Amino acid sequence: MADHSYVGMWITDDGHIRHELLANGRYDEARGNRGSAYRGRYEVAGTHIDYWDDTGFTADGDFVDDNTLHHAGMILRRQ
Repeated sequence: MADHSYVGMWITDDGHIRHELLANGRYDEARGNRGSAYRGRYEVAGTHIDYWDDTGFTADGDFVDDNTLHHAGMILRRQ
């Protein structure tokens, strides 16, 4: 189970990228009309998040406040 407050949906301002952080440590990312474009696991340490896609791709990001995630050059906001 997640031990942080960031579980939920995170979306870019244009709605194109949507990350759903699940309480079980998994994530599901949709891009445009493509649902579940990426799936994998994630871990949060403080305000930092690391992602491991099921295909082996890795990424990371930082929560700059309770409602804003900076990830791979994008800004996502809590839905």
